[in-house]
Amino acid sequence: MAIKLFVTDLDGTLLNKNHGISEENKQAVQAAMQQGITVTVATGRMYASALPYAKQLGVDVPIITYNGALIKSVGGEVLYESYLKPQTVQDVLDFCIGRDWYIQTYKDDQLYFKEYSAEAQGYEALGGVKGEVVGAAGLHSLAENVPKMLVITRGNEESDRVVEALQHSFANRLVAVKSSATYVEIINPGVNKATALDMLLQKMFLTKAEVMAIGDSNNDLPMLKAAGHSVAMGNANEQVKAVCDYVTDDCAHSGVAKAIREYVLKG
Repeated sequence: MAIKLFVTDLDGTLLNKNHGISEENKQAVQAAMQQGITVTVATGRMYASALPYAKQLGVDVPIITYNGALIKSVGGEVLYESYLKPQTVQDVLDFCIGRDWYIQTYKDDQLYFKEYSAEAQGYEALGGVKGEVVGAAGLHSLAENVPKMLVITRGNEESDRVVEALQHSFANRLVAVKSSATYVEIINPGVNKATALDMLLQKMFLTKAEVMAIGDSNNDLPMLKAAGHSVAMGNANEQVKAVCDYVTDDCAHSGVAKAIREYVLKG
């Protein structure tokens, strides 16, 4: 069956090491859209951070953001949103701050952090957004309508320990998942890129067999398993490569473009 929807992750996938979209990737996306194939984005990033990339591609469809907690069209229509319970936000803040972990929150598509640390500055540069310093008390006061929280660590091993600690201490209240070596995403149970993809397919009247997804990190795993066709980036971790149908080039060599040319346009 022909691919009618191509869904791509951003960081480590569509974006290169400079956090830009290569000309080769842009041209491949445009070629797919010219053949009537819908292309969209599924990312852990906030909507405000993902939107400029969607506009660069010229897509005007719903994009999956906050790791599935918000599906919103480029034009601003909200299709789905899921917020952590305020008490869970409060408790996670206490848990993380008490362990001296860096944690940031999001509310109404705005970014908030306790202090303007190196992690905060680095995230602003990566995401192309500006956050607001509100202190620990400020974070606690902004506990409603929070789609996601993010812990930034010093590396893979620490991230694994953070995921384990959060899952153990908050069992059925949240899901913690790595989106990169240093990023641990905290979202509602049942929220992920796969459930968001299912909602998108229902809206578009498509089947899973008509969708191809591509990614590189653990937070992409549910989506890659759910899609009818899946592609791992060359720079993907081994868990991702193990569940995918294909492996393409890495993000530094426009692996998304190669996947579109080889598996979408050529069928």
